[in-house]
Amino acid sequence: MTGKTSRRRFFQHMGGGLGQAALLSLLGRDLPGARAEATQGAAPEQVFDLKPRQPHFHPKAKAVIHLFMNGGPSQMDLFDPKPELTRNHGKSYFSKIAGEVENPQSAGALLRSPFEFAQHGQSGMWVSEVMPHFAQCVDEVVMIRSMFTTSITHEPALFSVHSGRLFPGHPSLGAWVSYGLGSESQSLPAYVVLEDSKGPPINRNQNWQSGYLPPVCQGTRFRSTGAPVLDLHPGKDVPDQMIDLERDLIGELDRIHLGHRPHQPSLGARIANYELAARMQIEASEALDLSKESLATKAMYGIGEDKTDSYGRRCLIARRLVERGVRFVQLFIDGQIWDNHTSLKSGLQGACERTDKPTAALLTDLRQRGLLDEVVVAWGGEMGRLPIAQLDGKKNEANSGRDHNKNAMVTWMAGPGLKRGYTHGATDEIGLKAVEKTVSVPEWHATLLHLLGLDCSRLSVRQNGLDERLVGVNEPDVVSDLLV
Repeated sequence: MTGKTSRRRFFQHMGGGLGQAALLSLLGRDLPGARAEATQGAAPEQVFDLKPRQPHFHPKAKAVIHLFMNGGPSQMDLFDPKPELTRNHGKSYFSKIAGEVENPQSAGALLRSPFEFAQHGQSGMWVSEVMPHFAQCVDEVVMIRSMFTTSITHEPALFSVHSGRLFPGHPSLGAWVSYGLGSESQSLPAYVVLEDSKGPPINRNQNWQSGYLPPVCQGTRFRSTGAPVLDLHPGKDVPDQMIDLERDLIGELDRIHLGHRPHQPSLGARIANYELAARMQIEASEALDLSKESLATKAMYGIGEDKTDSYGRRCLIARRLVERGVRFVQLFIDGQIWDNHTSLKSGLQGACERTDKPTAALLTDLRQRGLLDEVVVAWGGEMGRLPIAQLDGKKNEANSGRDHNKNAMVTWMAGPGLKRGYTHGATDEIGLKAVEKTVSVPEWHATLLHLLGLDCSRLSVRQNGLDERLVGVNEPDVVSDLLV
């Protein structure tokens, strides 16, 4: 009947209207100013800072220098000699590992290492001939031969080693350390990334992102050539008094602006970063000034030499930064120089020629200054390599390399709380798989956090109803065998 509505029809319209109202309410929260208006009178959301915070327990170390070797360094050609590969060189093996090969169309036979190995130091640790400088430092390090990861593709493997997950959007290791401990320096970032002047690494700045942690935890990039920090200094001479007045005015305007937008943590972080940049004008310039170092020190790092200048400068800058309270320093190499699918011999030689001398110099310099009692140095990539050859497009065995391997990789660490001159774990007879005292990426993360006084199960942030952690929902064991 016209003008009348049945009870059933009334409730149908009522239900649809309630759904529309709920939808509009949710959409309204995203409209400009809606959130601030809805929360008017509420306490402003706390702006996260990087002031020093107490660890969960007494730490062994106060800082980390992470030397990341993008591409997947070959374990059986650097630190894990395999006589069985020499004895069985050229024998077919692909059918036994076909499921572990990313590029089966170019798979070849078992491939011996093109390099000679020797034992070094009092520990008798095995090192390839392409790392003569590191070979003199082996009694400082714990060598982990039995690490493994979960992906044979670079991008997810990189996300795994940096953030504990196989996909982007999660905070990096350095961001978690910054979140957990803050910084001893309020004039330098807590987390610094020293990138290569030749180009960025794979995944670019996703390697050092803060994810759902406060934005101030993200890594700050410093350059190794030219001005390390762009736009650090004003473009013209301005009296100090004028600079101080300008900063005070900007600071007051920022506080007013933030007061009208209390629930925007990214805005608070941006203001905090600007204030940090102002303090960095003095502190960072001094920390990055290598002219204050002796000629002997710079020569030890290979500064001034074509192949080692860039990495040497960044290793020396890393030492100067941790001396001044920076909590986490990460060095990247351009692209994937350790990704030796072909030209294994020349590729590995080139990568080692760029990094071996500076790396050894960093360990030596830290030890001489007493800093290796305070700072952990960690070296490694995102995966290892297969024991079989990967042939080039012309099936040229002389130009062969190695494909990716997720089941075995090598990492070493040095510093406080770690055993010295100790080799941990083992792979099988051809280096295909970690089989003894295996170490997963989450276990490595847990151990590194433990050295800094952080419990991996307690270092968390509430996100979408979950307690997110670097190590995920599980609680991996700290690898106690690595510790003194």
